[in-house]
Order: sequence, then C-alpha cells, then structure tokens
Amino acid sequence: MKRYLCRGLTVLLLAGLLAGCGPVSNEGPAPGPVTPGVSAESEQLPFVFTEADGEMFTDRDMRSQYGSGTRVTLAGKTASADGDGVRISGSTVVVTGEGTYIFSGTLDDGMIAVEAGSSDKVQIVLAGVSVTSSTSAALYIREADKVFVTLAEGSDNLLANGGKFASAEDSKIDGAVFSRQDLTFNGTGRLTVTSPAGHGIVCKDDLVLTGGLYAVTAASHGLDANDSIRIGPADMVITSGKDGIHAENSDDAELGFVYLSGARLNITSEGDGISAGSTLQVMQGDITVLAGGGHGNGTKATSSGWGSFPGGRQPGGFSSPSSSSDSTSMKGLKSGGNMGIFGGTVSVDAADDALHAKASLIVADGTLALATGDDGLHADENLDVTGGQISISQSYEGMEATHVHVTGGEITLSADDDGVNAAGGTDASGSSGGRDGMFGAPAGFGKPGGGKPGGAGGMSASTGSVTISGGKLYIKSKGDGIDANGTLTISGGHTTVVGPAVGDTATLDYDVSGMITGGTFIGTGGQGMAQSFSTAEQGVIALRVGNREAGTEIALTDGAGNVLIAHAPELPFAVVILSSPEIVSGQTYRLTVGDTAAEVAAE
Repeated sequence: MKRYLCRGLTVLLLAGLLAGCGPVSNEGPAPGPVTPGVSAESEQLPFVFTEADGEMFTDRDMRSQYGSGTRVTLAGKTASADGDGVRISGSTVVVTGEGTYIFSGTLDDGMIAVEAGSSDKVQIVLAGVSVTSSTSAALYIREADKVFVTLAEGSDNLLANGGKFASAEDSKIDGAVFSRQDLTFNGTGRLTVTSPAGHGIVCKDDLVLTGGLYAVTAASHGLDANDSIRIGPADMVITSGKDGIHAENSDDAELGFVYLSGARLNITSEGDGISAGSTLQVMQGDITVLAGGGHGNGTKATSSGWGSFPGGRQPGGFSSPSSSSDSTSMKGLKSGGNMGIFGGTVSVDAADDALHAKASLIVADGTLALATGDDGLHADENLDVTGGQISISQSYEGMEATHVHVTGGEITLSADDDGVNAAGGTDASGSSGGRDGMFGAPAGFGKPGGGKPGGAGGMSASTGSVTISGGKLYIKSKGDGIDANGTLTISGGHTTVVGPAVGDTATLDYDVSGMITGGTFIGTGGQGMAQSFSTAEQGVIALRVGNREAGTEIALTDGAGNVLIAHAPELPFAVVILSSPEIVSGQTYRLTVGDTAAEVAAE
C-alpha cells in the first residue's frame, strides 16, 4: 500500500527624561524590500498536507475481527495445526496461503513465517503467543500481498530475538519482527517485542499499526520501515538504542514518511525519538519522547551507548525504562522534508532539537511541551506557527528558521541564546554558540541624530525574516530576543520580549529593517546593542531607563489614567520598548518604571 504523504509613523529618538535615562536608538538601515518568503500579510502556507486517515488507513487495517480459521498450537520445540495452509518443520511454522491463522502457545527457539502467494492477504491472530528465535526473527514475512497481525482481545504475546542474527540466504534479517511486505498490526491485545541485537519491528514496505498495546525494546531502531510508518489509535512504549521510530527510503524521496493519528507513544531513545526520511505529520494523539538522555546532554556529540540494548535490559515487561546516554543524532521529532503538527499533545525532552524539519515546519494546533539542548523548533526553510499552545521550557535557541512566521497560537519560550532567530537555516548554533549577525558599537548612541548601528549599515545581504501577524508570543532569552538576520515585521498579535541587561545582546536585532504596523510589543533588555523599530505605523516609546532589577514594574497610562501596558520583566533590564495600537504618535503618556515616573511623548 503505497500512498504518498506530501505535500504609521516614523519612530524618532526620544529625549531623555528620567534621571539616568535616555532614548534607545531607532535609527538603522533604511527599510529594504521585503525578503522573499512568508509575508506578515499572507496566510498562505509554504506547503500543504493533503492526506488524512482515509488515505493512510484502509478499512481492513482498522478491522480486527476474525472468525473461524486454521488454529495453530505452539508447543515448545514443535507445533500442530487443525487445518490447511500451514507447513510445520520442527519449531518453524510456515503459513503458505491466504486465510486466517490463529496462534497460541509457546515456541522456545523457533519462528512463525509467512511464505504465501504474492496476491494473498494473510491474517495472523496472536491469541496468547510467546515465540523466541535465538538467531533470527520470531515473526518473518517473506512473501504475501499483505499481512495483518491481530492481537486477540485480552491476550499477552511476546516476539523476541535471543541476542544474535545469523545471515539468511536471501538477505539479512535484523529485527525480532521482519517483513518484506506490507504489514499491519491491529486488535486490542498486548505485544512485547524485544531485540537485544537489532531492530524491534522491521518492514521493507508500509508498516501500519491501528490498535493494541505494545512494548518494544531494541538495540537499534524500535520501529524501522522503508516506505512509511502509519500509526493510528495504538498504545506503544518504545525503548531503543538508536531511533525510536525510523522511516527512510533511499530510492524514493517521497517515501520514508511517518503519519500519526491518535497514537499514544512513549519513546525513550538513544538517537532520535521519531525520524522520517521525508515527511512527518501528527494529526492527533499523545506523544512523549526522551531522546539522547534529554536536554542536559546537549553538549555531547557522540554516544558510548549508541546501538546497544538499552540499559543492558533483557526481554519482557510493559515498563518504560529511561536512558541517560546520548547519540550522534538526538532530536525529538525529525523530518528530512516537511513536518506538520495539527493536533494532539507532544512532549519532548531531547539533547538536540526538539522538532527539526529539513524543509519547512508548521504547528497549526495541539499542545507542545519542549525541552532541548539546542533548538525548540527548527526548520531549514519556513517555520509557521498558526495555532496551538507551545511551551519551550529549555533551549539554546527557541525558534530558528530562514523565515519565521507567527500568525496565531500561544508560545512561551526560554532560551540560553536567541529567542527567535531567522538564521539562514543552518543547524550549527548549538555547537558554535555566539551571536549571529553581530553589529559593531553604534556611534553616538543615545543622542538625537547620533548615527546608525555599525556593521551592516543597511547593505546587508541577509535574507532571513521574522514576521508576526497574530498569536501571543512570550520570549525570555539570554541572547537576543528576536534576531532577524534580514527583516523583522510585526503587524499583529501580542509579543513580549524579556532579554538580559548584560552582554552583546539586544531586545531586537535586525540588519535590514524592523517594522511595526500593528499588534502589541513589550520589550526589555540591555542597552549596549539596543535597537528599536526602523519604521512604525503606530506609536512607539523606546527609552533607556537605567539599570533595573528583575521584577521592577513597568506601567504606561494615558491622559485619562487608563493603564495601557503593565509588565514586570523576569530579568534585569536597562531598556524599555513599547508599542500598541492604543499608543498614538505625538501624544503624551505617563511611564512608570519602579518608583520613577515621567511624562513621555510617543513617536
């Protein structure tokens, strides 16, 4: 089953009016042309997912009922069958034709195999089965059109490899479950898969799971497929020495995708939690990932535990043991193409990026709780947030892409470096650190008419962009709050930036233009590299306010005493930048910072 998953008023310097206070420079490079990419006015997404459950799952994938069939009883070193379509040789049971086969019992060192016709559909019912193969797969599908493995209601089943994979005549078998054809798991029973020397479940075609409870423990990938992995309302605990879920097709760039709709996944992986060679799409479900030991391992580059049986554990159990090792690639959710989150709950604690798309990433809905040793949300091309609730509790950089576009949703993030970074799409920030697009020291900063920020001087070739047209965004960063290596445009929404008061950081950092035409912006941070907006179509108040402690209250009131903005930054600050539709250029407002108050004119 191969189906493809695709696809205004100009701001001027303000005169100082508080003791020790002075204006923030808003002079900078003249506004240039809009950088190609996603504009603030556009609701057009950079890519579209067209597939849904009806395309990803067939009716038979979802159907776990079964009636009469051939019953196969496993008995230690041998087995017996009460009907046709089965060939038994010692502890090897081979299904040879289309039909339903109901298995029960134990094989101490054996295999269930399927060698049917190329057009045959086979249903294997596991109704209390324990099969261990010391040197190969416990379940091996060699030939059929498609195989459905149904977990019988109330049953407990085990498929395990004993710790070694001997070379097969036709090709290498390296999973406790190994299929060369389309493979579907369904039903309501339980299945434990253990593979201390290889992968858990391997499928060289499409792997589908639409029901059942699974505990998969493997030295390599937990689930591994060539064409796709599609998981519906199944419940899985995966512990893996490499990736928890891995889909990759080296011959077809559109295959190797992962589709999740209603799955409940708890993944502890030495490598990536979920890795899709092409597209990764989450529709609904509950996904929890601990990758590479979590965000505390973000500084490590290799793993001594890579590819080992996790924790030296032996087969059995539905527990969810954790791992403290990290690995070469330790991302939470990763795609070689586009990634889309359209609902559900996603919780990630990863040594590397929490969500990483080699192309573009969209978060349209759902609840995300992310902690990472590198980027919270990363896309090499476009990063779009149109809805949902996103919490990034720990990151090196919160959100990074060539073009970052926020049109909706609620985002709260904490970053050790930049909060939002339009960085040109590279993924080296975690290893190199530092400040992207650093400017030189501005000449005459803080004096009316006193020169532009040094460095780019309006001639930058940077092509990144940050656009905010809706939603609610709260940024706490130890680096720049918003770092647009190119253009910054705010036309709506509610944006709060809490930056540090020390170091070569800024609340806003852009090197082509910074424009605000709508929405509310509240920013605090350091004064050494401070910028305000270069162009505005609503009032802006941008001031140096002296060194202030964290928690110092800021309030802006109009002439009638109405509080327009109230804020108490979590970090110390020396600069305040305020803008909203209620702030009118040329009008006077009362700004209170701690125990100091003064009248200020908006520009």
